[in-house]
Amino acid sequence: MALPAEAARGVLGSLLRDFPSPLGPEDPLPWSAQGSAALSRAEAPGELAELARSFLGGRNAPPLLAASLIHAAIDRVLQTDLSVFKKQSVEEEKEGDQRKFTLLDGGSLQRCFFNKLRDICCEWQKQLPSLKSLKCFLLISSHAIRNVRRKMEDRHVSLPEFNQLFGLSDDVDRVYFAVFDGHGGVDAANYAATHLHVNVALHKEILKNPTEALKGSFQQTDEMFLFKAERERLRSGTTGVSALIVGNRLHIAWVGDSQVMLVQQGKAVTLMEPHKPEREDERMRIEALGGCVTYMDCWRVNGTLAVSRAIGDLYQKPFISGNADGNSFELTGSEDYLLLACDGFFDAIRPYDVVDLVLDHLKQNKGDGLKAAERLVAAAKENGSSDNITVLVVFLRNPPDILADCLGDPKSLSADEGAEDSPFNFFSSEMNNQSDSHTTIKS
Repeated sequence: MALPAEAARGVLGSLLRDFPSPLGPEDPLPWSAQGSAALSRAEAPGELAELARSFLGGRNAPPLLAASLIHAAIDRVLQTDLSVFKKQSVEEEKEGDQRKFTLLDGGSLQRCFFNKLRDICCEWQKQLPSLKSLKCFLLISSHAIRNVRRKMEDRHVSLPEFNQLFGLSDDVDRVYFAVFDGHGGVDAANYAATHLHVNVALHKEILKNPTEALKGSFQQTDEMFLFKAERERLRSGTTGVSALIVGNRLHIAWVGDSQVMLVQQGKAVTLMEPHKPEREDERMRIEALGGCVTYMDCWRVNGTLAVSRAIGDLYQKPFISGNADGNSFELTGSEDYLLLACDGFFDAIRPYDVVDLVLDHLKQNKGDGLKAAERLVAAAKENGSSDNITVLVVFLRNPPDILADCLGDPKSLSADEGAEDSPFNFFSSEMNNQSDSHTTIKS
């Protein structure tokens, strides 16, 4: 299904009316940004894409159009001589090897990027390229709250337009989701939410081995953030879990205790084991490095952090590892929904309770799962969670169909008879099935 040309041209025309000419050196940027910020070349695609996604989203640009515009504009920026944006050179010493990096001036680069974006709008208004969406509709329910904490340090990412954002033009659907739970500040979570999916898309194994691309990108993102943290004196870290659905396969990777689970035919399916200090293999790894795991209201690494792996935490390396674990699973079409959440949720709600909560929500809302994540977040808070809570539910089947199956109704409530043919039966609402069913899948 292609994006309607009339809707796309309306967005393009509106932007060109508001910005009839390119930005000059002294013109203000069209978004709130760190104009004096310095960034490396590796950070440029993620930083620019994040700014543009917010900007175009605020102008009600269809996500498919926005992702395609962003990819085209970033591609043109990266083809230019970036040395003209040089702000400073810095050295990094890693394992006795000194390397010199060039940092770019963020404000000048953003101005160049916006002008490239504007140029593409001009071209596409005259001749709009074909913009193909997913083969089937994707529905996502997400909700996040600060709760009683002083700051909100969770971040989450939902990218149904993964292919368009990165110019992947084969005939395979790809969608990406992630949840990040920051600690010691929000910098690491913001950074991971901005750069991890970019590193995944640019990873050499993205087409042949997506799981390896996810795992390798966690390590790369960790290294990138540590470089930034060292030069900017940042102390924060973040756990993270990501899921990339490619065709009929689900690929996951994680560091720390944010988790992803699956519900299949009414049963909660555990896909992973979170990294916690009390895990025997994690404790042995930490102690082999000269660290310790002690109990101080909970198990902690060196008496501080309650997780054993994370992106960032400059002053806790190598005890807090940035190396991710990963796994891959075939999707058969019998899966109901995928759920990603932080420990603020999973510390209060057991996996098999998720099934009952979602089913109850669907019953009360006549199969509408749009606010399923809100129901789950509320349940975690009611169960005593005082942490930030983030929940992202990705429906792999139509919620009314899930409800009908759970109630024993042979009649499908779905109007899309062809949905069964695709592994992407996503509907952003909530689904549920039976209650105390729970399965663990081990790699």
